[in-house]
Amino acid sequence: MTKNLKWKVILIIAIIALAIQLAYPPREKIDLGLDLQGGMHLVLEVDTSDLPDAAKKDAVDRALEVIRNRIDEFGVREPSIQRQGKHQIIVQLPGITERERAINLIGKTALLEFKLVSDDPQKLREALDGNIPAGYELKYLEEKPLLVREESSLTGDSLVDAEVKFDQSGFNQPMVGFQLDRKGGRRFARLSEENVGRRLAIVLDGVLQSAPVIKEKIPSGEGIISGRFSHDEAHDLAISLKAGALPAPIEIVEERTVGPSLGRDSIEKGIRAVIYGGIVVILFMGIYYLLAGLIANFALCLNLVIILGALSYFNAALTLPGIAGIVLTIGMSVDANVLIFERIREEMDLGKTVRFAIARGFKRAFLTILDANLTTLITALILFRFGTGPLRGFAVTLSIGILASMFTSLFVSHVIFDILTLNRKFTRLKMLRLIGKTNIDFIGKRKIAYFVSAVVIVCGLLAFVCRGENNFGIDFQGGTLQQFRFQKVVSTDEIRTTLKDIGLADSQIQSFGNNKEILIRTDQQDAEGINQKFKQIFKDNPFELLRMEKVGPSVGRQLKNKAIGAIFLALLGICIYITVRFKFNFAISAIIALFHDVLITIGILALTGREISLPIIAALLTIVGYSLNDTIVVFDRIREDLKLMRKADYKTVINASINQTLSRTLLTSLTTFLVVVSLYIFGGEVINNFAFALMIGIVVGTYSSIFVASPLLLLWTKKR
Repeated sequence: MTKNLKWKVILIIAIIALAIQLAYPPREKIDLGLDLQGGMHLVLEVDTSDLPDAAKKDAVDRALEVIRNRIDEFGVREPSIQRQGKHQIIVQLPGITERERAINLIGKTALLEFKLVSDDPQKLREALDGNIPAGYELKYLEEKPLLVREESSLTGDSLVDAEVKFDQSGFNQPMVGFQLDRKGGRRFARLSEENVGRRLAIVLDGVLQSAPVIKEKIPSGEGIISGRFSHDEAHDLAISLKAGALPAPIEIVEERTVGPSLGRDSIEKGIRAVIYGGIVVILFMGIYYLLAGLIANFALCLNLVIILGALSYFNAALTLPGIAGIVLTIGMSVDANVLIFERIREEMDLGKTVRFAIARGFKRAFLTILDANLTTLITALILFRFGTGPLRGFAVTLSIGILASMFTSLFVSHVIFDILTLNRKFTRLKMLRLIGKTNIDFIGKRKIAYFVSAVVIVCGLLAFVCRGENNFGIDFQGGTLQQFRFQKVVSTDEIRTTLKDIGLADSQIQSFGNNKEILIRTDQQDAEGINQKFKQIFKDNPFELLRMEKVGPSVGRQLKNKAIGAIFLALLGICIYITVRFKFNFAISAIIALFHDVLITIGILALTGREISLPIIAALLTIVGYSLNDTIVVFDRIREDLKLMRKADYKTVINASINQTLSRTLLTSLTTFLVVVSLYIFGGEVINNFAFALMIGIVVGTYSSIFVASPLLLLWTKKR
């Protein structure tokens, strides 16, 4: 073994060892996203419209600190709290199981006020008649009216501690005890001394909690807030008071909550999809390419180890779309190996020795693999830039997978082949051949292909226009989506009748999971009443909230604009790259073909009644990358044949190039398609639409690289 080869082997072993060390054991080293372990993703918007200009500047930062303190006291493991834009805060709470309690804790303003109560019965009677005296407001305590001053005599700004206490009357009712600082204590003592015998209203966020009679001066600066609290309510109120009041009201403009049981289901289904997809690839490569296939399978396994190690190193959470990225990486990693092996086969068909054929095959496939993978990487990086939450996990996993695939196919596989060629007895490399040499006039059939494409696109666009806003999910249109799982079978008619009682009869209802799971989508933001109504109606049929997604209309518009921008930037980046690597006429042909693929995929989604959501945008960008991968392979061969077939016309060169790459195109597409089918069947309901879009995209992308992009190149060249 040469010295250079030894260093390559040492490098491979070192990388394998490092990846295993980083990734093992995976349960401890790799974090799971909220969609796999359960939890909440919230986007909060701080309303600073009523604040003076001087206070707007740091209101969001102060709100962030208050929310962070509350969550830390609440005891959430490894929360993520960060600012986004000018007025928004992103909060991620992994593993949280008490959704409503968490929302109440985060969203509570916790403005504590002490206000004197009027002891004039005449003023109270006037207020009850609708004539509320100036400077007062009418409030109720357990249905008893009290006339309370509007102006606060003292606020909770000076509060330093709060804790749960219990009354000693025998009922053991939870209360909240509070402690003021020295300055606040003095003011409280003076207030109590000057108003002995009067009632003091304790108001929290505008709601009257209690109004005890001041019996004597209170010098300690301590007090009690009572109000028929449960223990959890008292505990959370103490947390809110201790953390301090929010400087301005906040609104939850986006929520994505996944219950722990749905997370477990997603893990099981995701792993199953990876295993089955991997088995398909391993069997195909091993049977079709024999020894070379076994080498490719080793490289594929190493590819997965590197992905897991990189996720651990970068502290990136593995999400359900991330698992989809791994499945897709498995399929796409076949492409590089197939390109190399088919190039090796071509050299051996010319009578070259195995050693020369292997070296030549890797060399000739290198630029094609580089071009194809870099264009896909461009789309993944753009998705990471504009994506949110789990979609960024998909982009991260796909990016790592692309880089790992290039390393394992171009470097690791090459080293293994180099070691084999050191053995002089290694003189043959057998491979099966299902697709022989072809001489099909693809360009001659371009008009038929154009007609078929036009019909599909027009039908799809008509369906898209007819559906209107129904094409878009809540990600882009706004609204609320809730998924429930019942213990017993429940009919959609029962659900609709129940929703009708609370004014949500127009909600979209979908039943699945042996009619025990219900998906409800409503355009309204305030759909909290569904959960409460179900508790009343289905007392004998226990249920759990598996998933809650709520997107405000302003956030929906933001996400739609980001999605459009992401697709535009992906196409622009690809156009620039192809222009640099090839020529502008190649770039234009490729871009038109990509528009063709996206339009057909969107049209078929409309025809099948599926909604466009953030995962679908990720699928469309992936389709752009995958379709371009196919097109690049054909274009690369056209560029090569233009130099070899100088006397042939352009049509002949393009036809020859398509035929020469046909075996690779069909084998790669078939393998990737089968892997995505595994994702579609076993990946679960949440990612079903994503996998469906990918299946359509793979078929359309393969078709367009042969029948659209290449003929367009001929058309554009003629015009030039």
